Amino acid sequence: MKTIGLLGGMSWQSSVSYYQTINQEVHRRLGGLNSAKLILNSVNFSLIEQLQHRGEWGETARLLSIEAQNIERAGADCLVIGTNTMHKVADEIQKAIDIPLLHIADATAVKLKQDGVETTGLLGTSFTMEQAFYKGRLTDKFGLSVRVPDERGRAMVHSVIYNELCQGKIEAESKSGYLDVIYGLVEQGAQGIILGCTEIGLLVQQADVEIPLYDTLDIHAKAAVNWALGDC
Repeated sequence: MKTIGLLGGMSWQSSVSYYQTINQEVHRRLGGLNSAKLILNSVNFSLIEQLQHRGEWGETARLLSIEAQNIERAGADCLVIGTNTMHKVADEIQKAIDIPLLHIADATAVKLKQDGVETTGLLGTSFTMEQAFYKGRLTDKFGLSVRVPDERGRAMVHSVIYNELCQGKIEAESKSGYLDVIYGLVEQGAQGIILGCTEIGLLVQQADVEIPLYDTLDIHAKAAVNWALGDC
């Protein structure tokens, strides 16, 4: 079994789920007392969030590259960035390390393609929903057609992520708002919905809707286990 390096803390709420999901999947696959070989480096999200909203992506790349190098030096064989948004600087981080970075959008797109989904809805931070680093990768590399909410919907989804989910708050009103947005994407032709923020799964689950939901955290964590166990 290879060692997974997890760059987390963005937010720590989702990092808990990453750790749990990775270990649950290893146990499911190997049984007994088996658990994952994993190195976790958790950053202070407050600093990263401030840089995000100031548009200082170069500084976030520099800081996270340093943390990724620390993970590599600690003995990790691969890197998993436990957040969708910070894959905006994934290329810069990959250049700073010699171990492979397992990209969250790639793992998710592979799953959608396996399921025959060609048109997908995308929920996430405004950065993820609006900028090309994520949508463009899904389209250019995998040929997916991506739908996002309208401006009002994007603002609501973004606000709930930072002001509620990243702080461990689960509100019924916000869940209702998310479901309305999801139904709107279905009306736009979405065959599935990417939960493109690693905290959204805390609020909305598959049992809430009929359309397939693609929880990027769950997909990413299990892809990391596949890699660590040599299955991909």
